[in-house]
Amino acid sequence: MIKKSVKICLSNGLEARPVALLVQVASQYESNIYLETNDKRVNAKSIMGMMSLRADVGEEVTVVCEGEDEEAATVGVEKFLAGEAS
Repeated sequence: MIKKSVKICLSNGLEARPVALLVQVASQYESNIYLETNDKRVNAKSIMGMMSLRADVGEEVTVVCEGEDEEAATVGVEKFLAGEAS
């Protein structure tokens, strides 16, 4: 299992369109991927779960990946949240 703190650098935070794109990124990996903030933990492959997170620009979230390709999944999600891949 990999846990990594990541700052959201997307211009509009995790609104509808970025959430849909993030779910697409997360769904490319076999690993279970979760985002945690404060007391919430949501599945990064679930649009409804991600929308409930309501994370904004500059917020820190913890990316939790567990599975066969957890390293690649962590890097992919981190790059997306940093605004490096969309």
